[in-house]
Amino acid sequence: MILNLDTHFNPFPGKREIQFQSFTFSGGEPHIKINPDFDVSETVTITHRINSFNDFGLLLLAIDALKRMEVKLINVFIPYFPAARQDRVMISGEPLSVKVYADILNSLKLNKVTVFDAHSEVTPALLDNCEVISNHTFIAEVLKKIGKEVKLISPDGGALKKIYKVSEYLGGVEVVECSKSRDVKTGKLSGFKVYNDDLEGIDCLIVDDICDGGGTFVGLAEELKKKNAGKLYLAVSHGIFNKGFDVFQKDFEKIFTTNSFREFDNEMVEVVKLKL
Repeated sequence: MILNLDTHFNPFPGKREIQFQSFTFSGGEPHIKINPDFDVSETVTITHRINSFNDFGLLLLAIDALKRMEVKLINVFIPYFPAARQDRVMISGEPLSVKVYADILNSLKLNKVTVFDAHSEVTPALLDNCEVISNHTFIAEVLKKIGKEVKLISPDGGALKKIYKVSEYLGGVEVVECSKSRDVKTGKLSGFKVYNDDLEGIDCLIVDDICDGGGTFVGLAEELKKKNAGKLYLAVSHGIFNKGFDVFQKDFEKIFTTNSFREFDNEMVEVVKLKL
């Protein structure tokens, strides 16, 4: 049984969906009413795309409602885990945000929590009964769509471990390592480096888990061009794109992402829908 809290997101096609109504009270509180017309002895999987704390709140309310209906086994699929990037306290006065979200879910004693392409190992370490779906099949699908030889570009040290696993899965596609510097107080990026002297005009696919404003990828694109890169492509598991797509137009041939965070309708973007 599936409870898709975002009715436009259905990563388990073919499974019977539980019907519900949700709304927000005038005071700002989310609310849900679940149709009881299903067998509560079955395992229920809740899916949701978390774009706000209210989205997370609706998920928590749905879990509580199911428990009160005496559903015993509840799984949750949250493809983009909220605050996954806030997995370290960089300066005094900051919270360890990902732990706050994880602690709330852990308190509900869920059967399983599944996330897609976790930002780091911190998220699955903090979550009880956590399953992580890798980006391997997503990147394999992207390469099919590109349809020619590419080099895989790791944008920074944080992406290295995962991108080498992707390369292994793909049979040994060449990886080019890169790095950058970030001011922890301001967030400003600088010092982009590509650790390859000549990319020989070969097309390059930058692979990462999240694209927010895109500063990392635009800055890196300039350095890749200096190293004789061919066409540039970007593949990110979770597309936020808070600055839109105009910032990418002069550097990138195509952007690939999934529907883990929201839907996109832009000629520069190709969405690979998550299906489990």
